[in-house]
Amino acid sequence: MQRTRIKICGLTREEDVAAAVAAGADAIGFVFYPKSPRYVTPQRAAELIATLPPFVTAVGLFVNHAPEEVAGIVRVAPVGLLQFHGDETAEQCARAAAAAQRPYVRVFRVKPSTTGTELLEYDAQCRASSPLFTGVLLDTFVDAYGGAGKVFDWSLIPKELAHRAVLSGGLSVQNATGAVAQVRPYAVDVSSGVESAKGIKDAGLIAQFIAAVRAGDATPGNVA
Repeated sequence: MQRTRIKICGLTREEDVAAAVAAGADAIGFVFYPKSPRYVTPQRAAELIATLPPFVTAVGLFVNHAPEEVAGIVRVAPVGLLQFHGDETAEQCARAAAAAQRPYVRVFRVKPSTTGTELLEYDAQCRASSPLFTGVLLDTFVDAYGGAGKVFDWSLIPKELAHRAVLSGGLSVQNATGAVAQVRPYAVDVSSGVESAKGIKDAGLIAQFIAAVRAGDATPGNVA
């Protein structure tokens, strides 16, 4: 049985980090975009990262930060993985990751008009631009950065990409099982779907979400 990796993003409190770890999350995300309601300072993120046990990855979310800004934040908040969510080009992401000396994922915000070929070409372009690139994160296109809790058409994702991609955008306890069973992504990324308020996670929803993902893992075949 495939085990889909799970990232809980936008954490701001110790108790939420502890709840995510206890429920079995593989990665914890910290938002360094000041306009986000889930923003944390590098100093605050460092305090939260210090509570993580081994083998739970801290991820930093960046939006249009300059390479030197990314490197400066990582020196304070030692995240293990970078996540670029702005309008950065493949080359800009590569430069920022090199400056910070961290691997990274890059968001592709999927529109209704997006094609599978576009997604494959984007993944190939990012992969060719840097050895630090680890995968594409697929989110829903909106006129904002960092996700908006809306679902896109999962059938647009080519099977040859899904197994190494991160699925995001509007995931929740209600749809996680179906999403995993249909797409078979390498990982899923959730933020608003496990919150009681923006930036405030609900421990019960986190546990239910992870259980829903595991139910999707256990679904035989592909239900697309």
